Amino acid sequence: MRMAQRPIHQRPRERLLTAGSSPLSDAELLALLLRTGTRELDVTAQSEQLLATFGSLRAVVASSCEQFSALPGQSAARWAMLQAAVEIVRRSLREQLHERDALSSPEALRQFLGLWLRERPRECFVTLFLDSQNRLISAEEMFQGSLTQTAVYPREVARRCLELKACSVVLAHNHPSGVAEPSTADRVLTDALRTTLRVIEVSVLDHMIVAGNRSFSFVEAGMM
Repeated sequence: MRMAQRPIHQRPRERLLTAGSSPLSDAELLALLLRTGTRELDVTAQSEQLLATFGSLRAVVASSCEQFSALPGQSAARWAMLQAAVEIVRRSLREQLHERDALSSPEALRQFLGLWLRERPRECFVTLFLDSQNRLISAEEMFQGSLTQTAVYPREVARRCLELKACSVVLAHNHPSGVAEPSTADRVLTDALRTTLRVIEVSVLDHMIVAGNRSFSFVEAGMM
């Protein structure tokens, strides 16, 4: 069935305009981004097929351009549209962190870090540099590592804090393994960074670990 042949209440665009985006299924939201289907499948059926192939909406978005465009009816241009949508959300969240206390909206902070780090195949260590009002000055990837570990140099984080005149930081890194709990090395690193930054009067407000759809906060766990 072509989209024009579907009843109005089954068309994603019309449903969003009348009821908002929340009631839409993953397939319907994906259909709105992809916009058009093929002669064989309308865009909603095609979106359902993508979800069945990859297993989830997150997996569709995280697929490589080669994986996505190799499927019937898909292309590099469509994959690029999905990546652009994710980047728009990430930048919107970053703007929120620039405009207000980053700790006043823990969910926005988690979403921002999740979109940034969740699908990275290797460990990455990032730092959010904050001003005296805990507003974001800069969010930077400081170090990259292997599948299981990253070499982090506290003096480099301290140097960047001085350059940006940061008053505090939020530390974060990902665990590609999918295990969110901190390792012994993570705990030792956190202590080393807190000690180093204390010398220049910069506070470490939290250290967060992103692992797939899960995250771990040192502060929430009572470890800081």
